[in-house]
Amino acid sequence: MKIEDVIKSVTPLPIGKRTILNIMYTQNMVADSFNEILKAYEISPEQFNVLRILRGQKGKPANMCVIQERMIAPTSNTTRLVDKLLNKELVTREVCSENRRKMDITITEKGLALLKELDPKVLKHEISYSKNLNNEELEQLNNLLEKYRGELI
Repeated sequence: MKIEDVIKSVTPLPIGKRTILNIMYTQNMVADSFNEILKAYEISPEQFNVLRILRGQKGKPANMCVIQERMIAPTSNTTRLVDKLLNKELVTREVCSENRRKMDITITEKGLALLKELDPKVLKHEISYSKNLNNEELEQLNNLLEKYRGELI
């Protein structure tokens, strides 16, 4: 469905506005369905992102700076995200042995088990949104989105 039909525009949209609206509408669709998956587990997409970052550490702890720089949507409330995960016993937090001003954050077995349970659901979600494109088109879409973002990153 064309974005003009979605927003019920009776006049043609300038290409720049049409592009932005398409990206925003698509992002909202993807996010809404992803949020539905996570809702049953009582975690937010940001908390999920932190857990995946920590799993990627392969048992090595990460500090707040490492977590924040790897987040998809960097936020100033990383400490609060980690606190919520701590309360759910999905991560541990300890004072860094080499630098007492830093905190080492590590994913727990419970956190790993949660991700293991979520992995097939997340994969199914990802596949559902990419099924209408072949691999070449997906590569092209990624290249175009990266080019579109340009120097904004």
